[in-house]
Amino acid sequence: MKVLFVCWGNAYRSIVAEALLKKFRPDWRVESAGINPAGFVSDLAKQFLAEENAEKYMKHFPESLEEKRLTEYDIIVVMEEKLRRMAVERCPSCAGKVIAWNIEDPYFLPREHAQRIFEEIKRKVLELVNSVGSF
Repeated sequence: MKVLFVCWGNAYRSIVAEALLKKFRPDWRVESAGINPAGFVSDLAKQFLAEENAEKYMKHFPESLEEKRLTEYDIIVVMEEKLRRMAVERCPSCAGKVIAWNIEDPYFLPREHAQRIFEEIKRKVLELVNSVGSF
């Protein structure tokens, strides 16, 4: 199984999802990317992943969606509906494997909001792990 997570900057949401899925399913190939990659990984992402014992699965630098061949993935998870449209525009044949989670971007939000978003991503990742038979 090959999964790609996509958000705007690849600094928090998609990186967190990638690290958690790698922790829960080390046998899957998991990557993440951003539409407009940030120059850093969020400090809160690092902290929350460390608390989850998943820091070792975290990448150290954001990557661009432009670097990814979307046809290679079995599942493409985008963090917002607008990103679904962008992914499908890049790869029309991928439309059936793009899933939108509609998870708020924690950038500029207080720590407690980022923590809530982390927990939401973790819940969604576990749902994905448990539903893989439906793809």
